[in-house]
Amino acid sequence: MKKTPLLLILVLASCAVTRTPKEEFRGVWIATVVNIDWPKQPGDKVEKQKTDFKAILDFYGQLHFNAAIVQIRTAGDAFYPSKLAPWSRYLTGKEGKPPELAFGDPLKWLVSETHKKGMEFHAWLNPYRATFNLDTLSLSASHDFYQHRDWMVKYGNKYYYNPGIPEVQQHLVDIIAEVVEHYEIDAIHFDDYFYPYRIENEIFNDSLAFSTYAMERQSLADWRRSNVDSLVKYTQNTIKELKPWVQFGISPFGVWKNNTTDPRGSATRAGQTNYEDLYADPISWIENNWLDYLAPQAYWSLDYPAAPHRVIAEWWNNEAGNTNVYMGNGPYKIKNNADKAWNRKKEIPKQLTLARKLDNIQGNIFFSAKSLIGQHSNVVRHLRKKQYQEPSLPPTFKIQKERALSLPSVAMESISGGKKSVSVVHKDSIPRYISLYKIKKNNKTKVLDRVYLAPNDTLAYLQWKSNKVQNHGLSIEIRDAFGNYRNIKYLH
Repeated sequence: MKKTPLLLILVLASCAVTRTPKEEFRGVWIATVVNIDWPKQPGDKVEKQKTDFKAILDFYGQLHFNAAIVQIRTAGDAFYPSKLAPWSRYLTGKEGKPPELAFGDPLKWLVSETHKKGMEFHAWLNPYRATFNLDTLSLSASHDFYQHRDWMVKYGNKYYYNPGIPEVQQHLVDIIAEVVEHYEIDAIHFDDYFYPYRIENEIFNDSLAFSTYAMERQSLADWRRSNVDSLVKYTQNTIKELKPWVQFGISPFGVWKNNTTDPRGSATRAGQTNYEDLYADPISWIENNWLDYLAPQAYWSLDYPAAPHRVIAEWWNNEAGNTNVYMGNGPYKIKNNADKAWNRKKEIPKQLTLARKLDNIQGNIFFSAKSLIGQHSNVVRHLRKKQYQEPSLPPTFKIQKERALSLPSVAMESISGGKKSVSVVHKDSIPRYISLYKIKKNNKTKVLDRVYLAPNDTLAYLQWKSNKVQNHGLSIEIRDAFGNYRNIKYLH
């Protein structure tokens, strides 16, 4: 291909991340437990699994989402070859059974395909849920239920890891380290399952661990919260020791405390809360800077009486501290809930608009992927035209780590079919985005193309239509995973 030199004006800019439409988290949860979103059926053929996953990415990529939160550990299992957990039944149809050889390493493929779409890959793990039912005969012999029976607590119709046993905590941290070390993920993600949701007249029997490990005069509730705090703290430390650019996020239940039990709590009447029932204290995590982002699951309508999404979003906006906050939204309720507010096509769009108005809310995550695919076309159309009409970068850290970015090489590659393309070669040891912008007369920019480069990737091709940039300048921008920028402006 013929190389055409370009007039380059180099501008080095290292600036803090600001809250603008240019940066907004747009995530979707892709749930694998009981095959909610993917694979569609346990044990589907590899090609079907790949086709179905690509279809999810295509759908949300066209809506300009920029992050996929993919569940890779559902209940003591794994969607990747692990020394610490058996293969998931939801992937292969039988727990412990490896996938077809044609799949290779499924997690590497999932990460690669997500990055090809210019989206971040957040590895979603459920740490404490050990089984999804009481059918222990279907578990692999290598499952922790059989390997470490003393770690298990039966509660309701499931088994859970006992968070109060130090060996359990170390085991879970080792699992996280295994994933971070071997895969080019962008984040580790926990959901809302810590101690299980309270069941009337059931007791979570951890009395032996409490009597063994609790500090003198420590209450059961405080001890349980300290166990969860400890896992969160050491997960963060482990991630940052291995790959400092990998983020750690948690999506807890939407209500920390009701203000009827604590004046600092939200003006809600939730039947259960993080602090009192799940023994999870997201406010502590924020205050101790143990998280990079928090995504409260506020799956209620804006004005739902007991727990209004509006009130919850405003409350978390005021508690954000140095942690990015993204609101968890529930499109699965559209035309599928007793709350008739979900029959309105603008319920979700209005929630997104609210998030944008709040200074400390940086985006949204939808549960779950299948909720909008092939249905609710009026909502999807509104999102495409009114909310997510242009791409946006996912936010980086509020507390930025400054580092210099190397200068890339840039060259025109081809002109065909009314399109032009430019190649950008850039080497770095951490992930980064390469973006192409049109510079308008008022100095505002419009994104034309964007490519995600993993640490081992060096080449990005950016394309645009010639007629879209006549009489406008072009700008190529590099942003690393820490939020540092380097801009290359050139005349078109």
